[in-house]
Amino acid sequence: MQEWIQLLIDGVTIGGVYAVIALGYTLVYGVLRMINFAHGELFMMGAFTGYYTLTAFENHSNLNDSVPVITIAVAIAMGMIVAVTLALVMERIAYRPLRRAPRLAPLISAIGVSIFLRNVMLRATNAQGKVYPKVFPRTAVEFGEIRLLYVQIFLVVLSVVFLALLYLFIQRTKAGVAIRAVAEDRDTAALMGINVDRTIMTTFAAGAALAGAAGVVYGMFVTTATSGMGFIPGIKAFTAAVLGGIGSVPGAMAGGYFLGISESLSTKFFGAEYKDVVAFVLLVLVLIFRPWGLFGKREDKRA
Repeated sequence: MQEWIQLLIDGVTIGGVYAVIALGYTLVYGVLRMINFAHGELFMMGAFTGYYTLTAFENHSNLNDSVPVITIAVAIAMGMIVAVTLALVMERIAYRPLRRAPRLAPLISAIGVSIFLRNVMLRATNAQGKVYPKVFPRTAVEFGEIRLLYVQIFLVVLSVVFLALLYLFIQRTKAGVAIRAVAEDRDTAALMGINVDRTIMTTFAAGAALAGAAGVVYGMFVTTATSGMGFIPGIKAFTAAVLGGIGSVPGAMAGGYFLGISESLSTKFFGAEYKDVVAFVLLVLVLIFRPWGLFGKREDKRA
């Protein structure tokens, strides 16, 4: 029984990361009907920003040991700022000129941006991974054979907080109402006085902020940042968004946790090397039997 609980805890931990990243995919798709395949690289850039921020604290002060709350908060904030800045530049240069183009054009542009960012960091780091400074206690909370790291507790709590804040932002704020209006009908929203360009930029910024924060926390969890670290979590998060129903915020949340738990439990039956297979088998099954996702809305074909 304790082994199953441990697997469930591990699944919720990684599922929280998938859920936070998946929200970026689902937000952009909901507004622009495009998949931002460079979103995983924003996650990666956030992780590197967190590494350099925490390393600067470690090299020039003892704040990582004496006041870790401040250093973690600053690292997350810096990760969010860098990710948002990159996302706004990407939107202005690579996506906005293609807004009226066929869907394939922005998709190819997104893939190009992804490759570009990955290779920039590959060159900047000389293809060497960066080991995160230790900011969380090395001990863990233990209940019998169940072991819960402090960084896991922080990751799960932070993911839930971010998901709740985003949901409130979308449902309760004026900017959120504008995002939902543009997602429903961009041209009609413009006629109603909504600044579509600003709303799209807000959407990119919100998704990128979540990706940047997730990158920092994930980096502290796995203790390493690499130039290719955004690819697999990015693909998994995209899978989670599709599972939940891309375009649906609650769907992205549910899809992320469902995928994380499924992966963790699958290691019990098939081994850790097959967890990626399980993720994509789930995706194929959902696409076959419910292509609009678990929480998505079925879109009728129009002539």
